[in-house]
Amino acid sequence: MLVAAAVCPHPPLLAPELAGAAAGELDGLRAACAAATAGLRSVRPDAVVVVGGAAEAGSYGPDAAGSLAPWGVDVRVGAGEPVLPLSLTLGRRLLDEAGLAASAFHAVPFDASPQECAALGARLAEQAGRVAMLVMADGSARLTEKSPGYLHPRALPYDAALAAALARGEIPDLDPAEAAELWAAGRAALQVLAGAAGPLGGELLYHDAPYGVGYLVALLRAV
Repeated sequence: MLVAAAVCPHPPLLAPELAGAAAGELDGLRAACAAATAGLRSVRPDAVVVVGGAAEAGSYGPDAAGSLAPWGVDVRVGAGEPVLPLSLTLGRRLLDEAGLAASAFHAVPFDASPQECAALGARLAEQAGRVAMLVMADGSARLTEKSPGYLHPRALPYDAALAAALARGEIPDLDPAEAAELWAAGRAALQVLAGAAGPLGGELLYHDAPYGVGYLVALLRAV
């Protein structure tokens, strides 16, 4: 049964080693992510699963390693050959910093169908005991003229609606085509959470777009 979930974004600059002199610009985001993962630890889960978007599907065991070398600095998590995609690499780093160990990591294709996502979420929630989930999910990357995808008029309302839903403990019904148009990389991972979750209470810990990409952090607990 899913007892708690944390939602965090996965920009490479979440690792301060990659940000250099600008590392302080994301201190608020890092603090919010730390608070969210501490919230997972507080529910004393029997298992913690990490879900994040990637180009291809993949499931990895608890010892899976990752590296941020493709983004400029070979910052590593785990001791083996790096296999985790960016979202899961940063997810493992957040858990390591919180003193938590994942039981498994699941990469969900960015274009996975809602049905595929919901089926994975339901399967993860059916594990025995108290399950916590760390969901690595970015908002839209088309929020401003300096965004990676340039400004889209529907991007701000999209992210605002997502933030409001998470604050209520809800995961909205996200349309894959709209998410793709708005460069919302977290859509599939959030729909995995939707498939896993029963009634949840929510707390929005962070909502901003310092580099033109929507970063949201939320902590959700079963009610």
